[in-house]
Amino acid sequence: MQIITDTQALSDFCDALAKHDFIVVDTEFMRDSTFYSTLCLIQASGPGNEAIIDPLADGLDLSPFLDLMMDERIIKVMHAARQDLEIFYALCGDVPPNVFDSQIAAMALGYGDSVGYMALVKGFLGVNLDKGARFTDWSRRPLSNKQLHYALGDVTHLRDIYPRMVAILEDKGRLDWVLVEMQGQLDPLLYAFDPETAYQRLKIRSNKQDYLAALKAAAAWREREAQSRNVPRNRILKDDGIYALAQQRPMSREALSKMRGVPRGFERSKSADKLLSVMSDAIKNKDSYAPPAPKVQHMPPNLGPAVDMLKTLLRLRSEYQDIAPRLIANASDIEQIAAFGAKANVAALSGWRRELFGEDALNMISGNIALRLKDGEVVAEAI
Repeated sequence: MQIITDTQALSDFCDALAKHDFIVVDTEFMRDSTFYSTLCLIQASGPGNEAIIDPLADGLDLSPFLDLMMDERIIKVMHAARQDLEIFYALCGDVPPNVFDSQIAAMALGYGDSVGYMALVKGFLGVNLDKGARFTDWSRRPLSNKQLHYALGDVTHLRDIYPRMVAILEDKGRLDWVLVEMQGQLDPLLYAFDPETAYQRLKIRSNKQDYLAALKAAAAWREREAQSRNVPRNRILKDDGIYALAQQRPMSREALSKMRGVPRGFERSKSADKLLSVMSDAIKNKDSYAPPAPKVQHMPPNLGPAVDMLKTLLRLRSEYQDIAPRLIANASDIEQIAAFGAKANVAALSGWRRELFGEDALNMISGNIALRLKDGEVVAEAI
């Protein structure tokens, strides 16, 4: 097992990997007490090559590997890639291109909505992985051979699975489905953590401009504080505190001191002065600063039965095609189709999803398809 701790060894390893069409990549990181993930290990493999890279090694320059990650020619195979991509976005300044997420691919092969790596390895290779090292503190050194072998298995098994997955997807005509679905994970906005968009992670509870401006300003203040201190957002202020600030809009230290959801004594801090200042400016300039109020969509009454029927139809179609239902349509898609029919602006009514489910869904709400019991099983049949 190769453990890379110096830049020359890393460069040589990357030169070997660059000869392949694909590489398999995984990371181990810690984020319990920080805003940004602390990268502790990188595992990488290609056909005939595998190694563990130690980013915590003194003097190690990761540039050769980061250049490899940004090489558009090479497919980067990952499982549940979102958090790994966040790490590489921070290191590279951009999202690595040409990513294949085996978790998304598994959805197109009937493995369920969010299949874990161990279940995938068991399903494809019949191998039962040892779970013992899952809760390792990867920042500690030295790591045991058992821990290192566990980490390396995250890429060596997937290296064997990937060609099989691609072959099956191509045989079923679903590889393009998966590649299109993966593009959503390559949007840099998912990983940029722009403070001015931090409010979008929160639920908007009022359409008033004062509230919207205060919510945006308070969320942006918390995001900047968390980033500058490198601590989790909730260490600065919990979401309930942000909602309270937006609702009450305090303009003085005294008002802050009387608020629930704000830590006791916070009003005496320099951070409190910054918060009061940005909220005051936001409210004064609410016409230009406040985000647009979310559009209220008036749903028709008594949608429940139609939604339930469409969910049953989705389950029937996904089971027949051996594909995870969520890859076809989510709960919001189903509700939109039930409410607005062909006018619903949802992915389930376009492309392969429409062919697989959307057209039948429209026929069902039009009364042209019905559910009934046949030989003890629910079936959907044309009327």
